[in-house]
Amino acid sequence: MILQALNDYYLRCQRSPDPRDRLPAFGLEEKEIPFVIDINGEGRLVNLADTRTIMGKKKVGQRFLVPQGGKKTSGVAANLLWDNAEYIFGLPDIKKLEGKRREGESKEAEYMARLSEMKAEFRKQIESLPIETQGDKGIQAIFTFLGNVDLKQLEALPAWSEIVATNPIITFRLHGDVELICQRPAVVAATALTTDDAAPDGVCLVSGAAAAIERLHPAIKGVWGAQTSGANIVSFNLDAFNSYGKVQGANAPLGKPAVFAYTTALNHLLARDSRQRIQVGDASTVFWAEEKHDLETALPDLFGEPPKDDPNRGTDALKVLYQAVHSGKFSHGAANTRFHVLGLAPNAARIAIRFWETAPAYELAQRVARHFEDIKIVRAPHDPEHLSLFRLLTGLAVQGKADNIPPNLGGEIMRSVLEGKPYPALLLNLAVQRSRAEQKPTYARAAAIKATLNRLIRRANTTAFHPEKEFQTMLDLTNAHPAYLLGRLFAALEKIQEEASPGLNATIRDRYYGAASSTPVAVFTTLLRLKNHHLGKLHKGRAVQMERLIGEIVGGLDDFPRILALPDQGRFALGYYHQRQAFFTKSEPTNNQEESQ
Repeated sequence: MILQALNDYYLRCQRSPDPRDRLPAFGLEEKEIPFVIDINGEGRLVNLADTRTIMGKKKVGQRFLVPQGGKKTSGVAANLLWDNAEYIFGLPDIKKLEGKRREGESKEAEYMARLSEMKAEFRKQIESLPIETQGDKGIQAIFTFLGNVDLKQLEALPAWSEIVATNPIITFRLHGDVELICQRPAVVAATALTTDDAAPDGVCLVSGAAAAIERLHPAIKGVWGAQTSGANIVSFNLDAFNSYGKVQGANAPLGKPAVFAYTTALNHLLARDSRQRIQVGDASTVFWAEEKHDLETALPDLFGEPPKDDPNRGTDALKVLYQAVHSGKFSHGAANTRFHVLGLAPNAARIAIRFWETAPAYELAQRVARHFEDIKIVRAPHDPEHLSLFRLLTGLAVQGKADNIPPNLGGEIMRSVLEGKPYPALLLNLAVQRSRAEQKPTYARAAAIKATLNRLIRRANTTAFHPEKEFQTMLDLTNAHPAYLLGRLFAALEKIQEEASPGLNATIRDRYYGAASSTPVAVFTTLLRLKNHHLGKLHKGRAVQMERLIGEIVGGLDDFPRILALPDQGRFALGYYHQRQAFFTKSEPTNNQEESQ
C-alpha cells in the first residue's frame, strides 16, 4: 500500500503541466554536487567550479539531474560520469586513510591498491556506454582528461584543498555549456536505454505486471538519525531473511520502474528543502495526496515550527484549515481526495515505518482541527497563539531540550491526531511530572493536559451514566471536580501571599506545589491557616474579595482528598493554571458597568 501510493505520487508528478513539479525521469536522479570540473573540447582543464551556497551554517551544493547512482556496497562500484574524488582521481579519503594506517601497513597498502581499482572502475563505466554515445564530444573530452590528468595543475586551484579534505562528489561540464556532460542528449538517451532493457523475470507487486525484478533498491536519504549514506525500506541483506531460495529483492518482487518511482518520490519528499515534510520527534514525516492539494503544504505549517522570517505562518495556516473544515471546500483539491501521511524512523541499516495513515482530505482536516481545538487554552500575551508540535514536545522535555524528548512520543502523538484517537498516556504523564518537578504548569504543559484529559473524558462519556464535563479553554467556574477546585484554591492562596508580600522571591508554589497536587490533605490545612496571616496585610476591600473567592472554591469541596491519582493531578494543574491566568486577564466591562461609569 505504501509503495503503491508513492509510485502513484511519482506518476502524478510526471503528468504535471508545470515542468518544475516533475521528478527525474527513469534512469536519472537529483544529486547535490558541490564541484564541477570545466574542460574544453580537447580535454584540458579550464576551471574547477564551486556550486555551493551558504544555507544557515552550512555550504550546500547545487542539485543536478544525473544518471542514477548504483548501490554502494563493500565492493568497488562507480557511478556514471559523477562520483567522489576517490573514483575520479584515485585520491585517498583522509579519514579512511588515517583509519587504515592505525590498523597497520598492510591495511594501508590494501586501501591504496583499492584506489587504483576505483579509478579504473570509473573509466570502465564510461566505456560501457554504447559506441555511438562514446563518440559524443563531451565523452571524448572526458576520456582525454582522465588519460592526461595532472594533479599538480589541480593543486594550484583554490578549491582543491577542500576536495582533498572532504572527498566530495564531482562531475564534468564542457566549458561554455550550461548542461553537464552527463546531461547531454546522447548520454541521457543511452542511460534510459540501458536501464529499461532488462527482460521480465517476475511479477511486480506494485503494478501487477511482468517486469524485471530489482535486486537491490536505491537508498532512501533524509531520514533523521539514519545512516548518512542512506537506508532502505525494502532490504534482504542476510540469508536469514531469504525464503524459498529467493535472494535479496526477489523476496519482495518489485519491478525496476516501480522501485525507481517509489524511491525517487520518497527521496523528493524527504529532501532538505521539501515543503511536504516535518520532523516529529524521531519520526521524519511526509505528506502527499492523489492530486495537488492544499493540505500537502498546510500540514507542515500546522505542525512544524514557523520560520523566523514568517512567525505567523502556523497561525495563518490554522485559520485556513478552520475555514476549510467549516465550508467543506479547499482552494486546491477536492474534499474526498485521498491523502497520505507516512512517518519514518531510523533503525540501523533499515528504515522503520513509525506510522502510516491514509484518509479523505476533509476527514483528515477535521481530525487535525480537532487536535488544535483540544490543545487550545488561555495564554499569556507573550505565548504564541499557534502551538506547534515541536513547541508542545519541548515544553514537556527536561530543560526544554529537544534531545530529551522521548523517542517514540512525537510519532505516537501524530498517530493519535491523524486517527482521532486518545493521546498516548505518556503525554499526560510527562506534562504532570514536569509540572511537579518545576512547580509550574506552563502553557505547553497545560495545553497537553487539557487535550489528553478531554479526549479521555470524551471516550468515557459515551458509556458513562453521569458524564463528566470537558475542560474549557479558560477558567470554568461551573467545573466542580474536586481536583480542579483544589488547583484553583492553591492558585488563590498563592495570589494572596504574593499581594501580601510584594517582591517575594519564593511563594508557596515553590515549596508546596508537588505535595498539594498529589497529597492535598497533608498541605491544605496548613496553607489555609497561613492564609489568615497574609489576608491581614491586604487592603480591606481586597481581603474581602479574596475571602469570598476562597469561600466559593472551598464550598464546592466535601473534604481534602488523601491522595490524587495521575489524571486528577492533571486536573489540579489545569485548575491552578486557569485560575492564575484569570488573575492576570482583564475582564471586559459589562453594559451595567459601562453605564455606571
